[in-house]
Amino acid sequence: MPQRQRYLFVCTNQRAEDHPKRSCATRGAVEVQRLLKDQLKARGLATLGARACQSSCLDQCSSGVTILVEPDHFFYGRVTVEDVPEIVEALANGTRVERLVLTAGDLARG
Repeated sequence: MPQRQRYLFVCTNQRAEDHPKRSCATRGAVEVQRLLKDQLKARGLATLGARACQSSCLDQCSSGVTILVEPDHFFYGRVTVEDVPEIVEALANGTRVERLVLTAGDLARG
């Protein structure tokens, strides 16, 4: 199978409820990843355009549900299920959702 154009690594890391860093899984990451897969497939992007993969911790816990987009090498942060259609639309158009892109400051907080 040919390699896809983009891979979206969705942090679905699970920590204890009382952990000070919290975890993406408790913030809705599993549902975000599932919706991404479904919507990529519905748009015809799943075969060659993009794949939404589950990932362990991406070290961006302060930014809520986090997605690493490769090979573009940027992070989306604070992603909710409501953001998924906009992310898929951006992938289809070869753009990105700038309001969700983590800044250098966000990345430094980890």
